[in-house]
Amino acid sequence: MDNADKLLIDTLFENGKTPLKELAAKVGLSAPSTSERLKRLEERGVIKGYTLNVASDQIGYPLRAIVRVSPMPGQLQRVTKLIQQTAEITECDKVTGEDCFVCKIHLKSIEQLDLILDSISQYAATNSSIIKSSPVKRRLPPL
Repeated sequence: MDNADKLLIDTLFENGKTPLKELAAKVGLSAPSTSERLKRLEERGVIKGYTLNVASDQIGYPLRAIVRVSPMPGQLQRVTKLIQQTAEITECDKVTGEDCFVCKIHLKSIEQLDLILDSISQYAATNSSIIKSSPVKRRLPPL
């Protein structure tokens, strides 16, 4: 990956709708060459897709929480399915350590958090934290 590829990735990460003409100008290449580079980055799996960033509070979800989940013995598969089926859980990572999963949940209310935790707590221990702010927004690791 050369500097032009890195610049394309950085630019598209910030704004996935950046026009091809603007991308080409930024990397100092023609539009067809830039298009070919993007195609190669996609084919190699470096660029997996283009995404939309939505303000969850503007669509009725003013609260966010991080929930750590530790399934009870023999309940890993059931808890995994519950997490996957809970639409408000927008991200979940399987992790090492005391917990098995770390989930991010978007919520309309604290009462909704209770309902979600109640459905999971039959099969797992949970520990939740309400997100106050995000001092580090989603970003790329150094290229």
